[in-house]
This record gives sequence, structure tokens and C-alpha cells, in this order.
Amino acid sequence: QVQFVEPVGGLVQPAGSLSLSCAASGNTFSIYAMGWYRHAPRKFREFVARIPSGGSTTYVNSVKGRFTISRDNAKNTVYLQMNSLVPADTAVYYCNAGIVTVKGGLVRDYWGKGTGVTVSS
Repeated sequence: QVQFVEPVGGLVQPAGSLSLSCAASGNTFSIYAMGWYRHAPRKFREFVARIPSGGSTTYVNSVKGRFTISRDNAKNTVYLQMNSLVPADTAVYYCNAGIVTVKGGLVRDYWGKGTGVTVSS
């Protein structure tokens, strides 16, 4: 029904930058809020950032001022620009979107498969 295209993550040095993207395809009648979560080793999955279809963005405190979430509605794509990366940002990053697949349908949460980001020297 719904698929996400996520590029492979990567290794980046501390203080470096990396950009993630996630494009939804398939039965995407309407896409509401989109966001990013991450799952670091030995930790629970945590919220990173969220961008609604209209309105202001929200971030977890630990990434405020360093990460920027944006979206391109024409491309059904959400982006995460990550700057000033630190080792604590090492995690698998998952995109998330609230999507209605058919007219009149309910909003459901859909998840990407995740992309690994490693911050290390």
C-alpha cells in the first residue's frame, strides 16, 4: 500500500552534517504529519522531529538548533538536515507519516525501514 524510499545513511565525523530524506509512494491519498524517530543502541526509540501538513515544527530538546525538518508535499518527501552532529546522535533513524490511503479513509501511521547514522571519529 505505502512504501518509503530512504537512502542509505552513513558515517560522519563529530561536528559534521548529514541530510536524510524519506519519500512516500503508493496509495498516499493524503499525508498529514511527517516526522523522524531514532533508535540508539540500548535505548528506546525516541521522537526527533515532526512537521504537520500546516503549522509549526517540533523537536526533541537534544536536537533543537542543530536539526531542521522540512517537507516537499509535491514529492511526498520529508527531510532531516542534521548539523553539529555528536556521537549521541548515532542511531537508526526512522521516518513516520500519518497517511490516508483512500478517500474517506482513516489516518494510519506508516514507518520507513530505517537508515543508520553513525557519528564517530
